[in-house]
Amino acid sequence: MDNNLIENSIRPLALGRKNYLFAGSHAGAQRAAMLYSFFASCKRLGVDPRNWLRDVLERIADHPVNRLEELLPHQWAMANAHAGTEEE
Repeated sequence: MDNNLIENSIRPLALGRKNYLFAGSHAGAQRAAMLYSFFASCKRLGVDPRNWLRDVLERIADHPVNRLEELLPHQWAMANAHAGTEEE
């Protein structure tokens, strides 16, 4: 028995931890970790991270601050799935 599947799945996290040492500052490392988390969520949900990020950056300036959670990948994916079914 081996654990190659597990090792391969956690490799990006291990590389990220090592890279955080060179982020320039604690705040920079936190921002990098946040982006890694967003992109991992997109991957898990089957969302194209480029489409998600482009849409969020286009909308965030006019989006109400008390509803920012709507822009998180899991909420964004559900909203776009509903929008796609309404168009058909």
